[in-house]
Amino acid sequence: MSVTITTRLPEKLVKELGTISEKEHLDKSTVIRRLLSDATHQWKIDYAVQKYREREFSFGQATDFSGIGVWAFADVLRERKIILNYDSNDLEMDLRTIKWKQ
Repeated sequence: MSVTITTRLPEKLVKELGTISEKEHLDKSTVIRRLLSDATHQWKIDYAVQKYREREFSFGQATDFSGIGVWAFADVLRERKIILNYDSNDLEMDLRTIKWKQ
């Protein structure tokens, strides 16, 4: 189901969207949807990394929230030079998460 959202955009951004639309041979609505989808996906990864770093998410919770697989999330952590923090508390949280999902 689609929902229409109305927003005001700066003229410069509208021009940039027009440029992308022309280069990609897509209508502006499609361009906006794709860019929002990409930005939302990236935000979820960034947020999961932040919460993992702050030890508010276990590794499993972070991968679930981010929407990417464990290996991809591990790669993101490696790229950002974040050490893997996994202790017995993390294991317990992951086991609770697994049990909850079953």
